[in-house]
Amino acid sequence: MPRTVHLDIHPVTRVEGHGQLVVRASDGRVERAEWLVPEAPRFFEAMVRARRWDEIQPVVSRVCGICSISHSLAAVKAVEEALGVAISDDARMLRVLTHYSELLQSHVLHVGYLVAPDLMGAPSVVPLAQTNLDLVKKVVGLHRAANEWSDLLAGRTTHPLTLVPGGFTRVPAPRELEGLRRRLAGLVPMATELAEAVLAVAGAVPSFHRDTEYVALRQAGEYAFTRGDIASSDTDESRPAGEFESVANEYVTPQSTAKWTRWHRDSYAVGALARYNLNRAELLPLASKWAGMFGLGGHCDNPYMNSVAQLVECAQILEDSQRILDSLAGRDLKDTRVEVHPAAGEGASAVEAPRGILFHRYAFDEKGVCQSANLCIPTNQNHGNLQKDIESLVPGLLHLGQDEIRLRLEMLVRAYDPCISCSTHFLKVRFI
Repeated sequence: MPRTVHLDIHPVTRVEGHGQLVVRASDGRVERAEWLVPEAPRFFEAMVRARRWDEIQPVVSRVCGICSISHSLAAVKAVEEALGVAISDDARMLRVLTHYSELLQSHVLHVGYLVAPDLMGAPSVVPLAQTNLDLVKKVVGLHRAANEWSDLLAGRTTHPLTLVPGGFTRVPAPRELEGLRRRLAGLVPMATELAEAVLAVAGAVPSFHRDTEYVALRQAGEYAFTRGDIASSDTDESRPAGEFESVANEYVTPQSTAKWTRWHRDSYAVGALARYNLNRAELLPLASKWAGMFGLGGHCDNPYMNSVAQLVECAQILEDSQRILDSLAGRDLKDTRVEVHPAAGEGASAVEAPRGILFHRYAFDEKGVCQSANLCIPTNQNHGNLQKDIESLVPGLLHLGQDEIRLRLEMLVRAYDPCISCSTHFLKVRFI
């Protein structure tokens, strides 16, 4: 029968920041289906102007409390590109390990605390703990271990101290890295139990498919997180990080304080599912096994499966970290910082943050003082695609009760794992 639906969900819960969903349908016809971002704009690009090259990372690491390592890595890589700095292979591997700690933190937080309650019929993780205490304890244990992993390599859990242009201010002692290697090996069974718990309720993941352009880094021979060119599922064409503006093509829309992006279509998606779709051939054995276990297959265009792709990446992270730590064993890691000299230049970088590809660009004068900056955040690249998903999804939900429609839409937003505050920027106004 024709349905009338009036939904105004503000704010959407279990996401970072403030987002709003508005749906209006009368007599079975959708009149409005919108994803709105009313979050106040932030001005980090302006904050770093007139600051020295060595002050950039401490400022932009504050863009996000969840992704502070990703922002730090994007910043130091862009500064190094601008100033012509090349780091050692050991420093690069240690940076990958540091980045992995944040990816595991974020993925476990999202799947365990924010998504699992939906799949298991609980309103939040607190009542979920009453019915699935052992599972929640494992999630907490994994999250704590990832935080302590960050403490060891980045100097603290949030807002890193050790990541600087040229390398690291401090590297762990060999015994500390060996202790990390042993501890990470012990996390694999815990992560496996989390994956199996999600698999047991995988039938609660909605079935929804929409042909989508996916964008992520791609690097031959590895599942790309910290290096590579910008690739698309729509084409064999790729772009270097220095050309990211021609990929993102940011624009302003009235319904959002965060800019939207588009490349080959009206929108594209970034994040774990995008990385999986573009890099699945590079998965290590355990991650490949988990992908098969969940039926991800050769290509997946169900946005609700982004959380499953995050679980697969947890396996990839733990397995590749063991490989890196084995490679670093016995090496003298004292020379993991090179001297940096201020100079005029401009540089850009791309890093796969937990929520997708992150871009930074900085330009410096001859004294190494920042003249301009541009940051393009993963979630602001996803806003337009989320809107397109909502437009496609809502007509097929009108036969359901209003509470079920609400849940499906909230689950869709949560599947994107948005970091809404980080994505909000503002436009430059020129008065004439």
